[in-house]
Amino acid sequence: MALKNTSIRYGAVSKSFHWLTALLILTVIPLGLIAHDMAHDLSNPEVASTQDDILRTALLFSMHKTTGVLIFFVALARILWACTQPKPAPLHPDRRLETFLAETVHWLLYGSLVLVPLTGWIHHAATVGFAPIWWPFGQSLPFVPKDEAVSELFATLHMVLERVLLVSLILHIAGALKHQIVDRDSTLRRMLPGDGVIEEPATGRAHLALPFAAALATWCAALGIAALLGLFAPETRHTTAETTTLVQATESPAEPAAMSQTTDAEPSGWQVTEGKLAISITQMGSTVTGQFDDWTADIIFEDPTAPGPAGNVEVSVAISSLTLGSVTQQAMGPDFFDAETFPAARFVADITKTETGYVATGPLTLRDVTIPVTLPFDLKLEGETATMNGTLTLQRLDYGIGANMPDETSLGFAVDINVSLIATKPSASD
Repeated sequence: MALKNTSIRYGAVSKSFHWLTALLILTVIPLGLIAHDMAHDLSNPEVASTQDDILRTALLFSMHKTTGVLIFFVALARILWACTQPKPAPLHPDRRLETFLAETVHWLLYGSLVLVPLTGWIHHAATVGFAPIWWPFGQSLPFVPKDEAVSELFATLHMVLERVLLVSLILHIAGALKHQIVDRDSTLRRMLPGDGVIEEPATGRAHLALPFAAALATWCAALGIAALLGLFAPETRHTTAETTTLVQATESPAEPAAMSQTTDAEPSGWQVTEGKLAISITQMGSTVTGQFDDWTADIIFEDPTAPGPAGNVEVSVAISSLTLGSVTQQAMGPDFFDAETFPAARFVADITKTETGYVATGPLTLRDVTIPVTLPFDLKLEGETATMNGTLTLQRLDYGIGANMPDETSLGFAVDINVSLIATKPSASD
């Protein structure tokens, strides 16, 4: 069998690309459908789910994504090879409508084989955590931010374009069967392994520009219909079942916290100009970060520079203000933070200056569980500006968070809390 194409048949390389692509598509579609259904069951509070269910769902999504990325590169290689090869002429160019439809479907397939995995890949890259792609090159893409809006937009594009791919695939298969069963010609045999007898095509040539334009119009029409249905609207934008199943985080600026200072002289206040209260967890082997948007910190310093007791702090956090992308409501549910029952967390501590920095030691109450903790932090005083950074590691099971995940296979035990503040002290003239 010749490696290259001829004017009447496809070569071994083109055939290999064709059937490898077919195998990958017939693999990736069932994986996506099954994982999608399993993810919806996990997010349904009426369906009892176990940690094994979560792991199986993550496994299927990783297989789906990895196969999709493989399809993307195979499609690119296939297109590049096709650009260097003659394409066997249509056997019946006199059937103009049939030839036009066949060429249009071919363009739709080629384009969709690149666009569908690419949009899915961008959706994945814009999302933090859960179901990684199995390869050593990381989970991010250049110029793709970790952003919920970007993730949801490309999830919608992926959904719309995969429908175009599916319809094109069905039409392609139907056309091949029609040639084989009804016409009884060599169209399908030209792509089958081996060097069987192939009939010579009739004279004439297919026009490529018009089918390409028709394929482009089809993609535009599909996106236009999606827009009319409201799929791109922020309030109804599609999000894959994967991202509604497990926690993924986005970042948004925190509201300024309150900070005060008293001394033996007249009390003077500090105005916090920047503040961030963030969390970091390990999920499915990947680090996921998020932050609270609504919290206050009242800090009193008696003498922030002398060793020993330095003051006290009281922090109040609105649990429902934790930003977790499209799964915020699930994270607020009874298995995790249970924000409806326990709307706030509270940390009351004494501040002590040590040789290396400061520590705030006191009880942290979360989900009605109170445990003494120690928050070490650094404080830099430069003129009228104070900068504070501290990190505290909690164990989620101590507070009953994710009790239905009793090991670290899907969700790590450790939860890192990071707090940072920048405050300025008004001048006496103010």
